[in-house]
Amino acid sequence: MVLSNADTEREVTLIDISGGAGIRSKLYSMGLVPGTSLRVLNRNGRGPVIIALRDSRVVIGYGMASKIIVG
Repeated sequence: MVLSNADTEREVTLIDISGGAGIRSKLYSMGLVPGTSLRVLNRNGRGPVIIALRDSRVVIGYGMASKIIVG
């Protein structure tokens, strides 16, 4: 499943990122690497996705969130 389809308040684990080196680099620099646990705080249709990552909140655009594979 991709992050943009995950249920709100659900804790998931990042499995992979389907995209090129640019998107991988951007997400890795934000701490989003395979094996990371995160929780979806807010997901509004095709708008941004807000996640809890460790002690921070991170906002990810819908397109980027749809390239993050979680389980």
